[in-house]
Amino acid sequence: MSVKQKNRFAVKNLVLAAMFVAMGILLPFLTAQIPTYGRMLLPMHIPILLCGFICGPYYGALAGIITPILRGFIFSMPALMPDGLAMAFELCAYGFFAGMFYMMFTKKGYVFMVYVDLILAMILGRVVWGGAMLVIMGIRGGTFTYSAFLAGAVLNAWPGIVLQLVIIPSLLALLRRARYI
Repeated sequence: MSVKQKNRFAVKNLVLAAMFVAMGILLPFLTAQIPTYGRMLLPMHIPILLCGFICGPYYGALAGIITPILRGFIFSMPALMPDGLAMAFELCAYGFFAGMFYMMFTKKGYVFMVYVDLILAMILGRVVWGGAMLVIMGIRGGTFTYSAFLAGAVLNAWPGIVLQLVIIPSLLALLRRARYI
C-alpha cells in the first residue's frame, strides 16, 4: 500500500469515526424523555460497536472514550461521575475489542463469527464497565456490589443487548454485500 493510499484510508477512517461519535451523541435523544428506556436500549453503544467493526480497534476505542465524555460535557447526560467516566471505559473496550476480534476472525472469511465477535466485545466491555464502577465508587467512598453489576450489565440492559445482536450483524452484512467493508 502506497503512502497516498494509507493517507486516504486514515482520513476515511477518521471521518467515519467522527460520524460514529456524532451518532453516539445524537441517538440517545430518541430515548431522552424516558431515561429508563435509554438505560435499557443502550443507544450510544451501537455506533461505537459499528465504529470498531468498520474502522478498526484504535478508532473504535478512541470514539468510545470521546462519545460519553463529550455528550456529558455538552448535555450533562450521562453525568460525568460516575456514569460517564465508567461508560467511557466500557465503550472504549467495546470499540477496541469489536475491531480487534473482527480483524482476527471475521475478515478471514468466517462471516458467522460476527456474532461471536460482537458477544465477546459486549462481555468484555461490561466487565470493564464493572471494574471501572468498582474503582470509581471505591474512590468516592461508595460501594458497587455484584448485584449492582448484574442489574446494570445484564438485567436492565437485555433489550439493548438483543437490539445490538439484531442490528449490528445486519448492518455489517449489508455493508459487506455493498462491498463497503
